[in-house]
Amino acid sequence: MPHTLKALKIGKYTIPLPIVQGGMGVGISWDNLAGSVSKCGALGIVSCVGTGYYKKSAFVQKTIKHRPFESLNFYSKESLMEIFKNARKICGENPLGANILYAINEYGRVVRDACEAGANMIITGAGLPTNMPEFTSNFPNVALIPIVSSAKALKILCKRWDGRYKRIPDAVIVEGPLSGGHQGVSYEDCFKPEHQLEAILPEVIEESKKWGEIPVIAAGGIWNREDIDKMLDLGASGVQMGTRFLGAKECDAKYYNELMLRVKKEDIELIKSPVGYPARAVITGVIKELREGRAPKVACVSNCVTPCQRGVEAKKVGYCIADGLGDGYLGDPTNGLYFTGANGYRIDKIQSVQEILDELSR
Repeated sequence: MPHTLKALKIGKYTIPLPIVQGGMGVGISWDNLAGSVSKCGALGIVSCVGTGYYKKSAFVQKTIKHRPFESLNFYSKESLMEIFKNARKICGENPLGANILYAINEYGRVVRDACEAGANMIITGAGLPTNMPEFTSNFPNVALIPIVSSAKALKILCKRWDGRYKRIPDAVIVEGPLSGGHQGVSYEDCFKPEHQLEAILPEVIEESKKWGEIPVIAAGGIWNREDIDKMLDLGASGVQMGTRFLGAKECDAKYYNELMLRVKKEDIELIKSPVGYPARAVITGVIKELREGRAPKVACVSNCVTPCQRGVEAKKVGYCIADGLGDGYLGDPTNGLYFTGANGYRIDKIQSVQEILDELSR
């Protein structure tokens, strides 16, 4: 029985449709996609990863061979400001969020940049953001939404936030291992029943109740209205969907609209990542080149994530994640890295954001 979709309230903000668009970078969800999702009544999320590539690095101070040089340029404040300004031209004052990975270099600075740019909410995954509130103390109206993969992680987070900052999350996203990009558990755990979204969601909801009224948003492998209703039946307040919007006309990384129509189920795999966790991607571009022994030499230009240790881990896995994702945004079919969720092969047509949301809310 389909649910009546109720508005999602997060902090001071109300989102008419309880659908959060996943923050996808580099350049998949920037001004056009995020602004259009928010305009249409869901919650658009700007990815803050690799903003130095925006408009071919027009706003950065230094590049090396078209790549933003160092963290300061890879996470360009000037580019982020421009992205938010242009997104606001599309969605007006509707709630608009930012996704900032905890594993990045200069995490605190980028959080402050996003707040300054006008983000109403900050979403953080890729690590447990125990000090997240520290960086938003001057922006009390900004809602904070961590991503967790277990009830234990939420418990640790709430205890730390409550003890140190007298604050709890405004909402929490619980992500299962069918999502695109980086996963919150090991490769082996991605396939275990106890780590699937249907198993961890109820546990996270139970833990959230111990800390007050925290909306819990389900993510990872959610594709259609049936999936949304299933998550709401399990007690979720809303859902996050990323992969579905790879098939949106407004997707900022345009090559995805071409690529995803060709992707088959067997083309999507979990791969090793310099971040230290498995990541789900299309086996094409740099990953295919790597497996065939033709991947480009790894040279750490952008210094993007702390766990990579300035290219040490990238050399171990054979590719640079910043370079691969950047080339993906630029539409390079040979050197690009293309993340997708497990359902990416189900994209069989390119639709507008409005058409996608209309289909999901019927």
